[in-house]
Amino acid sequence: MKSNETNAEIESDTPAAVNEPRLWINNGWTARVIKNEDDEGWAVEMIKDGEPEPALVGPWTMGRDKKNPKPLDVSAFNTLVKTAAEVLRRHEQQLHAQHHKSITVSTQSGRISVTLDIVPDEDDPHALLAAHDALGEALAQLRVAPGFKLSMASASAWIEDDFRKPR
Repeated sequence: MKSNETNAEIESDTPAAVNEPRLWINNGWTARVIKNEDDEGWAVEMIKDGEPEPALVGPWTMGRDKKNPKPLDVSAFNTLVKTAAEVLRRHEQQLHAQHHKSITVSTQSGRISVTLDIVPDEDDPHALLAAHDALGEALAQLRVAPGFKLSMASASAWIEDDFRKPR
């Protein structure tokens, strides 16, 4: 530590909080009141630190003069943070559901769980097809095309073909 640096300067990698009528920055989020491009009113956008696009854009209330936007306040900011975080969480859940599929097949030797995990790599997109027994023991895993369709029929056919690479 240099002798002219304070502990606060060293510990603070995040920008200081900003609490202005049309701009709030705090807790990793920026709320900005903007002119609504679709009509005469106002909108608010919520941007998570480090992200290029807003997580949430929605209408914003007009002020008492019916010309300018209502100023942001702590209650509104906290509600916007909660809503934007929920939007991001749902988006992540949707992506997870699109990239991770699972089916359970009943066989003579017991239940087998077949999973498909899509790896959306720009240079080498692929998917991993895997099978596990009822105790969670790995039975097989192989690489397949990212467009492989996991269904009860495709999972059963793979199991019946002794886990050989599907055609």
